[in-house]
Amino acid sequence: MSKLRIYDSLRRKKVLFEPVEAGKVSMYLCGPTPYDSAHIGHAYSAILFDMIRRSLSWLGHDVRFVRNITDVEDKIFARAARDGEQPLDLAARYTDEYNRDMARFGVAMPDVEPRVSTHIDDIIALVEQIIERGAAYDVDGDVYFSVESFPEYGKLSGQSIEDLRAGARVEVDQRKRAPGDFALWKAAKPGELSWDSPWGKGRPGWHIECSAMTIRHLGETFDIHGGGKDLIFPHHENEMAQSQAARGTDTFARYWMHNGFLNFSGEKMSKSLGNVFGCKQIADAVGGEALRFFCISHHYRSPVNFEVEEEHGVIHFRDLEEADRRLDYFYTTLRRLDDFLATGADPGKGEVIAAADQLIPITRDALHDDFNSPVVVAALGDAARAANKLLDEPKSAPKKVRRRSLARLADQIRDVANGALGILTSEPIAFLAQRRSRLARARGLDIDRIETLVAERSAARKARDYGRADEIRGLIHELGAEVLDTPGGTDWTIRD
Repeated sequence: MSKLRIYDSLRRKKVLFEPVEAGKVSMYLCGPTPYDSAHIGHAYSAILFDMIRRSLSWLGHDVRFVRNITDVEDKIFARAARDGEQPLDLAARYTDEYNRDMARFGVAMPDVEPRVSTHIDDIIALVEQIIERGAAYDVDGDVYFSVESFPEYGKLSGQSIEDLRAGARVEVDQRKRAPGDFALWKAAKPGELSWDSPWGKGRPGWHIECSAMTIRHLGETFDIHGGGKDLIFPHHENEMAQSQAARGTDTFARYWMHNGFLNFSGEKMSKSLGNVFGCKQIADAVGGEALRFFCISHHYRSPVNFEVEEEHGVIHFRDLEEADRRLDYFYTTLRRLDDFLATGADPGKGEVIAAADQLIPITRDALHDDFNSPVVVAALGDAARAANKLLDEPKSAPKKVRRRSLARLADQIRDVANGALGILTSEPIAFLAQRRSRLARARGLDIDRIETLVAERSAARKARDYGRADEIRGLIHELGAEVLDTPGGTDWTIRD
């Protein structure tokens, strides 16, 4: 069996994955700062690391997954003050909304979802430890980490202290010993949410929270730390420095994993450019699973260009519309398989066609190669095409071999798609009906008229009036729909 190799951002190459404890994986992902509704950028990272988490489990690892909530932060305070709401109440409300949004994209809840506000004691204790080791200093209630006390500072991002010093701007806070020093603890401002500490009332800095929460829930050394590439510097760089300095060790996270950037027509996502799209907007337009399918169809480390067009005042997510059509193909295939396998006897064990035994080994090899999900998606497509060919060509294989192969393909498609990638998790009939209704509403189709015609056509066929049945099929086609004659009866779909 091949061994898992992952790309480690610290070593800048693929390396053999060797967890702290054999058979188990401890994994931490930087979660949201909940001061507003989540957007597609939040979903992109969450989906990709959910896929990695599922893939690890599918490969046989026992995964403990922690994703934090930064509910103490300047943006939350500013939004709460503007809206006249308590900061922690606002953060809790947007956290709940975030989790509902992620569920629409098939993102499972973490095993632990720690919040900064409930880990203040852990944070204070860690800051004290860093001070005791001479790596931080107190200035009028603010505590700063001294980057010059940590010789390896800049190793994760590939920047040296000299580079950082040379490129430093004039600092507002002249009390810092060096421009690159960063806050571990911030003295409270008037009216700001604060906690008692050895340095007076205050609150945590941004970076210290993740160090404290990983230690609390995963131990002082754990396996995988994940996040977007935009977090490498300064957030992850600072996390690594303060965590190792606190204990005097050379390891914090054993492996650092970062997903690529999501770009819109070549531009980074930015509110100033007007290309920030909310999770609800995406899910309502194309369905939540389409976004997930789009994301996992690209390698998690690759930059992805996301095409958006506006036509007659309506925004079209062309990539997601194509992903939605691909999902329709897979779900239609599964429906055909289910209808076929619901009739007839179990053929038992024995010979199957070669294509019915390829998906699992291809998936295993691809996931062992730094979670190469695009290869898995392509293999799913091959399996679906093999299944459709067997369904369309009854004489392409002996009867029992054909039936046995179709059963194997159905099982393996669901095993890989559900277990490793987190797609095709709905019942085919339910997904196809929901998609049909969504597209019909978007295109302004007369659903009642179409369904009336479908019923009339079924009656004409029953009466052997095939001329009238063909005429009605043409009318349905003109309305933007297609008739489907299945073993379970007559149905219809949207004409793409």
